[in-house]
Amino acid sequence: MERLNVWNTYDLRMQKACDGFSAEYMDFLDHGKTERECVSRAVELAEAAGFRELAEVVRENGSLKAGDCVYSVWMNKSVVLFRIGSEPIEDGMNILGAHIDSPRLDVKQNPLYESDGIAYLDTHYYGGIKKYQYVARPLALHGVVAMKDGTVTELSIGEDEDEPVFFVSDLLIHLSQEQMKKTAATVVEGEDLDLVIGSMPLRIDAETKAGSEGKEPSGKDAVRDAVLQILKQEYGISEEDFESAELEVVPAGRARCAGLDRSMILAYGHDDRICAYPSLRAILDTKDTARTSCCLLVDKEEIGSVGATGMQSKFFENAFAELLDRMGCYSELTLRRALRNSCMLSSDVSAAYDPLYASAFEKKNSAMMGQGLVFNKFTGSRGKSGSNDANAEYIAHLRGIFGEADVRTQTAELGKVDLGGGGTIAYILALYGMNVIDSGVAVLNMHAPYEAASKADIYEAYRAYCVFLSKASLRCS
Repeated sequence: MERLNVWNTYDLRMQKACDGFSAEYMDFLDHGKTERECVSRAVELAEAAGFRELAEVVRENGSLKAGDCVYSVWMNKSVVLFRIGSEPIEDGMNILGAHIDSPRLDVKQNPLYESDGIAYLDTHYYGGIKKYQYVARPLALHGVVAMKDGTVTELSIGEDEDEPVFFVSDLLIHLSQEQMKKTAATVVEGEDLDLVIGSMPLRIDAETKAGSEGKEPSGKDAVRDAVLQILKQEYGISEEDFESAELEVVPAGRARCAGLDRSMILAYGHDDRICAYPSLRAILDTKDTARTSCCLLVDKEEIGSVGATGMQSKFFENAFAELLDRMGCYSELTLRRALRNSCMLSSDVSAAYDPLYASAFEKKNSAMMGQGLVFNKFTGSRGKSGSNDANAEYIAHLRGIFGEADVRTQTAELGKVDLGGGGTIAYILALYGMNVIDSGVAVLNMHAPYEAASKADIYEAYRAYCVFLSKASLRCS
């Protein structure tokens, strides 16, 4: 089955629109390197587009009707947006879902130590990573520190040119004969992914004199103590405050255009902000829809969608129940009917076919860069374990609405049958009985510190999501 490259279908107007959307997406990536930052940016864009906070409507005992737009944030790490349509809500919604957490290193709760004149923060990796990819590269520190008095300090260190960066050290090639004999899985151990954060045993000021006369060797943990002094003076953080901190270590630097033709974006966090941003923009830009539109941006997908902010929690169902109540039509039966009759695109990245590693793929069923939005009928692994397997009727319905709108799509699996596998949030929403299929953008270097994707595929995803919100209507009943 031969498919057109998306670039072959664009004229100058479409290419300019694609480039403009890509620039906006890159800005979103630069300001959203953590799930908290993504939620903050999503709320900013939603409010600018006229969305109100659902909790505010509830506090004011307000009512909602067709045409109203609201959002609900949960623990600052997940957000759901609704645009109420003109059709009865129990006939179902059109839901776009994506996750906003990405693989990274997390700082432990008791992290700070000094060893032989170097200060470190101890980390625990989050999600599926190749550990060796995180050594010997500039890293930034993002997150929050919550104090006992209830105040919260936000941190972002390492992104601006005048800010320091951090790194995990690696063994020099001259001494690595034994290290090089190890497998890629063990060449860097998880407990060795500790962040270098300082090496100066004191703060030098105007009163400090040069020379060695009268000077004493540094005391035990002098570098560690000097780092604590900086944290206290510049950020108001004490060592004990690490206990209630959420600090994430991510690659430092901006998203960049890639290739001489500038056709790709190389960045940290494509998985899965490359689907989250087009989903967000689609619900903000697609107005006056007959069916109610919903956009879900959730946390914890990389570790199984667990916890209070993951898709397995009840935050989405709770927010939807509040929405129905404000619309004056809440009942358990209405809620169940609405969810059952909904259509969903569970949007997550697909592994782009890589000719340099062709043996890992079954080519004709692989996602190709530049060939549009990817549909995965099922994910899971090997015998489809853990997958959502979309209905043929639903796929046919989507083929029809996207074909009519001339949106480019393709189908794929994640690698060879006995090699590949992966999970998304699709199976969780499918528990309500709604039609769900995995869709997303093909990505090279998936889960690496820097991933690559085609600008055309990102723009086609946005176009597809807009069509889905306005045209999808298939019901299970």
